[in-house]
Amino acid sequence: MSLERSEFVDGVAARSLSEISEVDAVRIGGDIISSARRLIALLRSVGDCQWLHHPPVIAEAIRRYDELWMPLISDLTVGLKPPMILPPLDVEWVWFCHCLNPVSYSDYCERRFSKLIGKPAIYDEENEDYAVLQCEKIWSLRYPLESFENRADPDSLETVSLVNEDIKSLVKKQMFLWEKFSAPYMSETVYLIAARLRYKGFLLILHKFKDEVSSLIPASDILLMWLTHQSYPTVYKDDVDEMLEEMTRKVVQVGEKVEKTEVETTKELWDRYFNQPYEKAGGELSIIANESGLSNNTMFYWPVSDMDVNTAYKSIRPRFVLELCIFLRLNPKAEQNESIDRSFLRLRVARCHRKLQLDKKMTDLSSEASWQKAWHLYCEFGTLGFILESHCDRSRGICFKSGKPEGMIEFPWNDLLRAHSLASGRFLGKQVSVFASVTPPVQAPYLLRFVPDRVTDDSGAMISDSVQRTNNFRPQEGRWLTRTVLDHAGRECFVIRIRVGKGVFKRGGEVPSPVKSEERITEVRVGSWSYVEGSIGKAPAKVVGTVTPKEPMEDWEAAWEFSTGDELCIRWDSLGTISELRLYSRNPGSLVRLSRFQVLFAFFQTGT
Repeated sequence: MSLERSEFVDGVAARSLSEISEVDAVRIGGDIISSARRLIALLRSVGDCQWLHHPPVIAEAIRRYDELWMPLISDLTVGLKPPMILPPLDVEWVWFCHCLNPVSYSDYCERRFSKLIGKPAIYDEENEDYAVLQCEKIWSLRYPLESFENRADPDSLETVSLVNEDIKSLVKKQMFLWEKFSAPYMSETVYLIAARLRYKGFLLILHKFKDEVSSLIPASDILLMWLTHQSYPTVYKDDVDEMLEEMTRKVVQVGEKVEKTEVETTKELWDRYFNQPYEKAGGELSIIANESGLSNNTMFYWPVSDMDVNTAYKSIRPRFVLELCIFLRLNPKAEQNESIDRSFLRLRVARCHRKLQLDKKMTDLSSEASWQKAWHLYCEFGTLGFILESHCDRSRGICFKSGKPEGMIEFPWNDLLRAHSLASGRFLGKQVSVFASVTPPVQAPYLLRFVPDRVTDDSGAMISDSVQRTNNFRPQEGRWLTRTVLDHAGRECFVIRIRVGKGVFKRGGEVPSPVKSEERITEVRVGSWSYVEGSIGKAPAKVVGTVTPKEPMEDWEAAWEFSTGDELCIRWDSLGTISELRLYSRNPGSLVRLSRFQVLFAFFQTGT
């Protein structure tokens, strides 16, 4: 059964992913979206448990899985429905890795238990905790001499002598798998819905072109869905039973060698059937390689956190970032003329950053009617979207980069987030097809910058005649060097001041005098300026932290004490630059980490 044809916004004929029916594609049983979210949580837990990657611990985990868990779950499984219990983390990790080879896992189950052992459908954290507690009770009754937790010594030189080598090789193969799905947007429901849709499209292509293709490469979003599907063996077998052999032979798995021809074949088939590029934002192809994803090639650092690290300072607003991929293709049916040599495309954002303009010459695009990745960017969600313009002055035969655009299309972020598979395709004029895709916006690291500001007095008011007029021309006492801290949107968050002078200034008389080094106090005030006149104002009143110089101990050359009780010590080298920093905590049992914010205090104090 073939798909009906749909239209892009500007009339580009294409098969639509959204029109894939259950007749066209393999049926996917169970809640694969919730299952994928739980798989990501499992992979994150495995990544956080570094002890689990030591050979003695892995060997013990395989023994516990093979000798204890599988006989237990087999005895408790009635019919096709497994009991609602879950094993400890190390055993669950081995179980997951074993399921990623459906043929090996099925043979193992049939040989030992004469039936296929399934996995319970447990999706939310509360039910998961209950399932683990129930398992621990059953485990303790059945194996009173076996600890529920893995007690192997990670540094031990002794390993389990008899271990299932087939399972061991499968676990080793997935060593870096947890890193490949660490991007925080992958847990977002809208991303998983789009990934499920593309996974169904991938299965459809595998079925439609099974006689033409020898192998297909899953993109990262499709791979996530495939691994999730495989991790529920009974569901996977029922869904892909007729295609199981094809999927085992033709779909490239993590760690397998990838040929360039296989990549190009996958892209070509996807383009032929859906008239869109195969790769997308959050759906790259480089994930198949069995190597650490945390390499120097990582384009962007996505910190993973379930909560906002800032809970104390309301003046700092969260920042959200999304990934954007833009593909371009010349229309082979459009009339090509000499003006294309003088034409270029310009990318800019819809809001803010007006000076940001990225240009691409039309001559850089291939004439082979294939999709080319033109831009791969990480954008602030607050920019609202992007605009793509085509430029050329045909009448004069000269292109002006600042001239009026010939054509323009706008892609708002909200429109892309509402689109099927988080992507949309349009025409720019008659010559260029544009296909844009995004990932869901997620909270990004806070981006703060310091800007110099006016000198202030002891009260926090800027040194100015305007301030003196409001105070009946009373002299302003004290002098503080001042810096304003701005967030990613240019909003004022903090005011940082360091005391440099004391006394007052009187014309023809008294002037402020420098303070001693031990009196050079630094303070941080939270909030924005209260402006009196124009850019003249007073610093916020609330002080949230101070740093006081003190006599350095031992052979350190400078030291400061924070209002938190911590102490920062600095040592300089022969060139006068900071060679060593050390942070001491006076609070027993507290976790102390030297942050860049505290290092900036050191730079601010020393002037380095």
